[in-house]
Amino acid sequence: MRKLAPSLALILALTALAPSAEAARHRSRARPDAAPATPKVAVTDARDPAAMIAVLAAMGAKSTLAKSPAGKVLVTVETPGGGFGLQFVDCDPAGKACHGLAFSTAFDRKSPTFAQLNSFNRDQVVCRGVLGADGRPNIAYSTLLSSRMNADDLKDHIGVWQGCLVTFVEFTDDPAAFVAKAN
Repeated sequence: MRKLAPSLALILALTALAPSAEAARHRSRARPDAAPATPKVAVTDARDPAAMIAVLAAMGAKSTLAKSPAGKVLVTVETPGGGFGLQFVDCDPAGKACHGLAFSTAFDRKSPTFAQLNSFNRDQVVCRGVLGADGRPNIAYSTLLSSRMNADDLKDHIGVWQGCLVTFVEFTDDPAAFVAKAN
């Protein structure tokens, strides 16, 4: 999966979110002013990658879908500020009815130490940082999917992802300062 470095512009490009406590907390960190309304999107089954692609499209993002072996569906998402990847897992043979979703991206920044990254992960609840095989810091957020989820639920997950990006930008800007502040 192609991973692109996010920027603050990427975070601001994904500001149209439905209200939830977690999404609102993360959104306030990403952009303090009110988010603009997005067009309503009908979601018949959030386990179908097409549902997330439609929600992202309504928010101005472009997505490229690719099926992979072993029941995974990969999506590259491009926004005006950058891009990230989605991986739908445990999908049926048609690439639908997926049970899980992971958001991820790699940063083109100086890598934190393993100790700093471990400290970041101990302090975070839903965001996970790792060092990629190429040594670049990566951030991921994953969630389970169900047929009962709607477009607002998917927007909430995008909001949490935004918060992960904001927090990881802060961390990778100065890992030592971030870790010291967290302790």
